[in-house]
Amino acid sequence: MILAIASDHAGFELKEAIKAAFPQHEFLDFGAPSTASVDYPDTGSAAAKAVAAGKAELGILVCGSGIGMSIVANKIPGIRAALCCSTDVARLSRLHNDANVLCLAGRFTAVPYALEIVQAWLETSFEGGRHQKRIQKIKNIEGESL
Repeated sequence: MILAIASDHAGFELKEAIKAAFPQHEFLDFGAPSTASVDYPDTGSAAAKAVAAGKAELGILVCGSGIGMSIVANKIPGIRAALCCSTDVARLSRLHNDANVLCLAGRFTAVPYALEIVQAWLETSFEGGRHQKRIQKIKNIEGESL
């Protein structure tokens, strides 16, 4: 699977740990290249746009709190980004909401647990069914805003 991944400086170490822990996936890395200061809107929007354009199947974004990245990603049409702080929330974000971008808090999520969250998120598929009409409503709202 091709995954878009990005971070700011606060999420750099977790981003690198994720890439190392999941070598079976191909990562399109949109930065940050180090712990030197970088603005999350720059890296996060580039990764989210790659997902929206179909260049990557899913995306993973990491900043200090995860909030900035989730705000940025959800500005991109076609993106359903979810800030996940547990494996249960990660599963539900895919199962019920068909989230295509996972956001993580680099400053507040220990690496081993973050990797469990990523694993849960990647191995869960959208359930469809009654949830599909809700996803369509989100798409309709998005279309009205454009």
